[in-house]
Amino acid sequence: MALEPGPMRVIHNFFSTKTEVLADIDKLDFWPTTYVSDRMEELPLHWHDVDNCGYVLSGSSYVLGENGERVSLGPGDKLVIPAGAIHAEGEVTERMVYIVALPVAANLFDKLTLLDPADSPVRKDGVVSKA
Repeated sequence: MALEPGPMRVIHNFFSTKTEVLADIDKLDFWPTTYVSDRMEELPLHWHDVDNCGYVLSGSSYVLGENGERVSLGPGDKLVIPAGAIHAEGEVTERMVYIVALPVAANLFDKLTLLDPADSPVRKDGVVSKA
């Protein structure tokens, strides 16, 4: 099932157990993988050409929305990133653990290439352009 096009969004306190995360991923018909992020600098704004969701199991940080606004992330939060949504992962100062879900079984880094915001098919109003 494809995510609804539009901007990235964070749903705070979405889950409290791994079982709830896996049930949500199953409902989406996505594939889960675990991602561990140690210390890293803030990434530049970018987009991906594939839908993805992240579920924060531990640690805290923030993500940047398309206009650079900071949205906090912590355990229990779900990050919804439709294909084309401009965003950036924030600086990580402590270890974070996510379950990341993709619509295909694939290597996370092969599918989540950082693409130039100027080329995103999603306009700032959340509409997918027909380019």
